[in-house]
Amino acid sequence: MVFEVGHVLRPAVDRFAEKIALTDSGCIEWIAGTAGEGYGFFFAGRTSLDETGRTYAHRWSYEHHIGPIPAGLQIDHLCSNRACVNPDHLEPVTSTENLRRSNGNAKKTHCPSGHPYSGDNLRIYRGARLCRECHRNYDRARRGVKTGI
Repeated sequence: MVFEVGHVLRPAVDRFAEKIALTDSGCIEWIAGTAGEGYGFFFAGRTSLDETGRTYAHRWSYEHHIGPIPAGLQIDHLCSNRACVNPDHLEPVTSTENLRRSNGNAKKTHCPSGHPYSGDNLRIYRGARLCRECHRNYDRARRGVKTGI
């Protein structure tokens, strides 16, 4: 059993099983609470007084069914369903690979202002692609510098 300060919790695997549903697509979807951007959030139970036991549901599922996630890697949803916790749909990858595979910013060729995400205008920061021109314009406006336009 997993012990919590002051009381006993049911095993994490039993509590996890109550929060999932099988879909026709083969995904096993998390139907409980989410923690931003559609990722499931799970309280696995404290392992010590210093740890809360809170984790993403897909990460818990991968580690429970497959094994530890290698250091420095993220879990990619091969099915592109952020609510999916099916370990067969999860793969550890680098943040660069995860971004490359995503349906978001990585496939866009231009920023929302129309500047190209390429050459000297492209900046990678924490795995995200940023527009240098927009950043310069933001800094100028913040400092009150007139651009002469």
